Amino acid sequence: MNPAACRAYLRDLQRFGIKLGLENITTVLASFGHPQRSFPSVHVAVTNGKGSVCAMLTEILALHDLKVGLFTSPHLVRIEERIRVGGAEISSRDFCRLIREVKLRIARLMARRELAAHPTFFEVLTLIAFLYFREKRIDIAVLEVGMGGRFDATNAVRPLVSVITSISMDHQEHLGTTLPKIAFEKAGIIKPFVPVVCGAEAPGALPVIREQALRLEAPFFNAFGRDHRLAAEKKRGRFVFGYAFGGRSFRFFPGLRGEHQGRNAAIAIAAASVLSRVWRPLETKKIVEGIARTRWEGRLEAVSKRPLVMLDGAHNEGGAAALAKYIGDFPGERPVLVFAVMKDKAIRRVVSLLFPLAKKVILTSIPYSRAPLPSVQRQDRRGTIAPGRHPAGQDRGRPERPRAHHGLLVPRRRLQENGLGARRWKPRGFSALGKIRAVTGGIPRALY
Repeated sequence: MNPAACRAYLRDLQRFGIKLGLENITTVLASFGHPQRSFPSVHVAVTNGKGSVCAMLTEILALHDLKVGLFTSPHLVRIEERIRVGGAEISSRDFCRLIREVKLRIARLMARRELAAHPTFFEVLTLIAFLYFREKRIDIAVLEVGMGGRFDATNAVRPLVSVITSISMDHQEHLGTTLPKIAFEKAGIIKPFVPVVCGAEAPGALPVIREQALRLEAPFFNAFGRDHRLAAEKKRGRFVFGYAFGGRSFRFFPGLRGEHQGRNAAIAIAAASVLSRVWRPLETKKIVEGIARTRWEGRLEAVSKRPLVMLDGAHNEGGAAALAKYIGDFPGERPVLVFAVMKDKAIRRVVSLLFPLAKKVILTSIPYSRAPLPSVQRQDRRGTIAPGRHPAGQDRGRPERPRAHHGLLVPRRRLQENGLGARRWKPRGFSALGKIRAVTGGIPRALY
């Protein structure tokens, strides 16, 4: 299979949608000799912050001269971003080779009727990650849950430590419509006798997670409990934090922007401290250094300084609240907000948090089935989205043919039409915040 055929195969897998459950992934893993058992792991779940926590943990472990595998989702530009060893993405050659192996194995199992259904897109990627990590003989893996936890494909592992970062409303159609129901699904990553670090503080979530840990006799560590205090102060336009956990004190400057990253860093520190107890010692100095050195794309990422252009992947109410707080913490000129969102998200709640902070909002879209139509909506005074009229002759049920301005690249001419005076902005390319398309030179192209 060449790279084009590999991506075509992955695109085709999306027709199977999202199927939560472990039966398929367990069957295929068994046929490969259970590669997930060949390395220890840290398993990280929950709504917001798990990507940042995974990145911090990976940096901390790498500073201890460990060969670390990292599996995250979604990707921003290249699908290979999801699978990394030692900070390097899996090569296209290895990726396609493993796709071919997995595809043939699935076909064989399907022919023998050993699979109840064809594995999904995410299940196949999880299989590839586990196989690649075994090949590379990693020392430890940091695994980010795709969605939920209890029935997520990554839950086939038995980790050294389970980490639950936060609980908020997201993916309600799959996980439940209340915080306790969502917390129950996330708590599904907890394993008998395996310690769990919990950063979730929502009243409807914390008791559910604690109860599941108690039931499974899993040692429970509340990252923000009575003896684990996080303090923040602002110095010279940035935050410095103090945190105590496990008898050690940490003072740190996160490499990632925003006060909320101090909270994520504290969860990563707590997880590293528990790893020190159950696996091997991790030094305080290197833990702090790892927090400072962490970089993670799409999290308040500055892609230009003049003018200042930042990308953030806030996609639910919790993420939008963190972004809004960051904007409020550093007052100055109100930003121009370029906004795109999937239609299955809590759009009204997200925009009510963000739109009032912007001096101008540019509504755009991503050429993808889950994205709303492009800028045919308006913001009313309450900060909510009110539907506008569809362009003449456009079928409401069919997306408009993708055009360059549907991505997050807004050409200079279009900015000037909106009164932004963008003569100094000469973008050569821009990446959509979603995982679907990139816009380069004004021409959308598929990412996989």
